[in-house]
Amino acid sequence: MRCCGDFLSWCAGAGVTSLTEVQPLHVAAWIELQTQTHSAPTVKQRLAAIRHLFDWLVTGQNVPHNPAASVRGSAHTARTGATPVLDPVEARQLLDSIDVTTPVGLRDRALIALMMFSFARVGAALAMRVDDVYVQQRRLWVRLREKGGKAHAMPCHHTLEAYLHAYLDGTGITSEPKGPLFRTIARGTGQLSTTPLPQPNAYAMVRRRALAAGIDIRVGNHTFRATGITVYLKNGGTLENAAAMANHASTRTTQLYDRRRDDINLDEVERIRL
Repeated sequence: MRCCGDFLSWCAGAGVTSLTEVQPLHVAAWIELQTQTHSAPTVKQRLAAIRHLFDWLVTGQNVPHNPAASVRGSAHTARTGATPVLDPVEARQLLDSIDVTTPVGLRDRALIALMMFSFARVGAALAMRVDDVYVQQRRLWVRLREKGGKAHAMPCHHTLEAYLHAYLDGTGITSEPKGPLFRTIARGTGQLSTTPLPQPNAYAMVRRRALAAGIDIRVGNHTFRATGITVYLKNGGTLENAAAMANHASTRTTQLYDRRRDDINLDEVERIRL
């Protein structure tokens, strides 16, 4: 939305007075300007937003053609993601450092463990309702709604199962099956509210928890997804199963989260002895 607003404002300043007057030249010129101030992945994302906007306008018969269809963005290829990853010792250190004698501690530990052990995106985790945690085949399962409206169910790791049980039983929210699973804390009470936890609040929480645990890595919400996938692969898991568990359409996406080569690179660097 912001990208489309920026583009249309630029068009207005360039003398384009109607959507039907937008030409590939205008899109290409704007994209060229973006390359001066943004990284290649951001420029590609902005071009994709413009394409989607005009695809929608063409479908609605508002414009005759998509002027962004023939425009090419910046070349960019990534074999490894940039998301910071924790090693197993740091991950356990973080989980053990959380004080679970309060509702907020139970919530934070359950949320971090969910992202780590089920490879859940933070958006899917925060969109969960209480009844998305359920028992099937005598095991606790979680139901996630991932990008593109994809429904995805995962059995819980025994550690995650224990943390979710502790959270649900300790906060008493099982009586509200349609309520949000992860909630904000009501001001001045220390108890859970009925408001879903926003994603910026979740990011602030994991940063605060990581600093309190003495972890220097700049941890973000996506760190736990990448950590879970990397540890799974290190322990003999297959790339195909990791892709299915992470609900990736392609194993190429899963490979961006695989940081096993980082250990190899570090070992090889230490061979340089002077």
